[in-house]
Amino acid sequence: MNEQTASEVKETETVSKFGYELIREVLLPELLGKNTPELMYWAGKLLARKYPLKSVDEIKAFFARASWGDLVVRKEKKNEIEFELSTILLASRVTSKAETYFQLEAGFLAQQFELQKGVVAEAFEHPIKKAKVASFTVKWDSMDFIK
Repeated sequence: MNEQTASEVKETETVSKFGYELIREVLLPELLGKNTPELMYWAGKLLARKYPLKSVDEIKAFFARASWGDLVVRKEKKNEIEFELSTILLASRVTSKAETYFQLEAGFLAQQFELQKGVVAEAFEHPIKKAKVASFTVKWDSMDFIK
């Protein structure tokens, strides 16, 4: 796949829940093994570098286009932002396992904020099983510039 901006990514009309989960929840963990969470985080960072975005609104639009779900800002502070992610494809992932679920999205968010702010950023996922959503906290250090 060639590098593109998010606005050049073509939208799909539908996504098969079975096909999505087959690749995401069965095949990838089988291929990646016990390192799945770490590798998915770095894969998210790689995707963010291939699809650099200029704003939170563009990140939200990318999540929708990628069928990752509806991303909403819940709280913003000086060096931190909290998101909530919801989608029909999310419910079974949140309630099915006690493992890490959303490292791809977390890595993507961390890298987007690194690119946008020019400083080191990290993202942490927080699945909320009762609400069937995931929340993310992205933190950055305003003094730790990217070289």
